[in-house]
Amino acid sequence: MARQKEFPVVGVIGGSGVYDIEGLERKQWIKVRSPWGEPSDELLVGWLAGIKTVFLPRHGRGHRYSPTDINYRANIDVLKRAGVTDILSVSAVGSFRENFPPGTFVIVDQFIDRTFARAKSFFGTGMVAHVSMAHPVCPRLGDNLQAAAFDLGLKVARGGTYVAMEGPQFSTLAESHLYRSWGADVIGMTNMPEAKLAREAEMCYATVAMVTDYDCWHPHHDHVQVSDIIKVLMQNAEHARQLVKKVVPALAARPEVCPAGCDRALEAALITAPEARDPAALAKLDAVAGRVLQRG
Repeated sequence: MARQKEFPVVGVIGGSGVYDIEGLERKQWIKVRSPWGEPSDELLVGWLAGIKTVFLPRHGRGHRYSPTDINYRANIDVLKRAGVTDILSVSAVGSFRENFPPGTFVIVDQFIDRTFARAKSFFGTGMVAHVSMAHPVCPRLGDNLQAAAFDLGLKVARGGTYVAMEGPQFSTLAESHLYRSWGADVIGMTNMPEAKLAREAEMCYATVAMVTDYDCWHPHHDHVQVSDIIKVLMQNAEHARQLVKKVVPALAARPEVCPAGCDRALEAALITAPEARDPAALAKLDAVAGRVLQRG
C-alpha cells in the first residue's frame, strides 16, 4: 500500500467568475514575491476541511489581466513557494461538442497549444530542460474531481481535449470548424502554458473546464454573445465553488509519490551540464526546480 503524505497543500487557480473559495477558514491574503515578476494577485491562504488551501485568481481580483497578459510563470512559482502540491485549475471554455452544452464541466485530459505570445517555460539559456507533456494532467486529481462532481449532481464529462487559443478575441468560424475537425472538445484561452509550467514545477495539475457556450460553429448558436456567456459563467462559478469545497477533503489522502510521476517530472529532464549552468538562471529556479538542482 502506498504511503500517504500527511499534509498536502491544494492550490486552486480560479478563472473567469471564480474569485474566491466557499467555506475557506482562517483565510488571509498574503503577498509572495517571485523572481519571474508579478503574479496575477496575492494568494488567499486558508483551511478547507482541515486541508491547507491556496487560492489565486488567475485574472486578478476585478479581472484585470487578459489571457495574454497573465504572468503564468510567476503564478506557478508563487504557488510552489507557498507549498502547493496539487493544483486545481478552473476555466471557462467554449464547446465543440453537441453533447457538451453550456453548464457542462469537462475534466480535461489533453491540450492543443495554439498560443504564441507567452513565455512557456521556466527553462532556457543557461539551464535547459525538457519535460514530458504526453499526459499533461494528473489522473488522480481527475478521479477525485469526477467523483465530487457526480456527488453534487453536476453534468460532468471525464476526458476531453482543450484547445488553448491566444485571444482575447473569440474564434472565427473557419477556426472553429478547423478545431472540431482535429477532434478537439473545448476551447479556452488560459490553460496554456499554465499546465506546462505546473509540470516543470513538479506539481500535480488538473483542469475543470466549465462550458459557457458553443463557440461559433453551432448552427443555432453561431454568434458568441458576451452577455449570454456571462450569465452561464456566473451559474458555473457557483457550481465550481461547490465542487472545490467538495473535492478538497478527498485530496487529504495524497500518495507520498504521485503514481503518474507528476512530482518527478524533472528527474531526467535537465540537459545542461552542471559546469555550464548559469548561476543567475539557477537562482530563479530555486523554488520550481530546487529538488533536483540541489543534487548538483
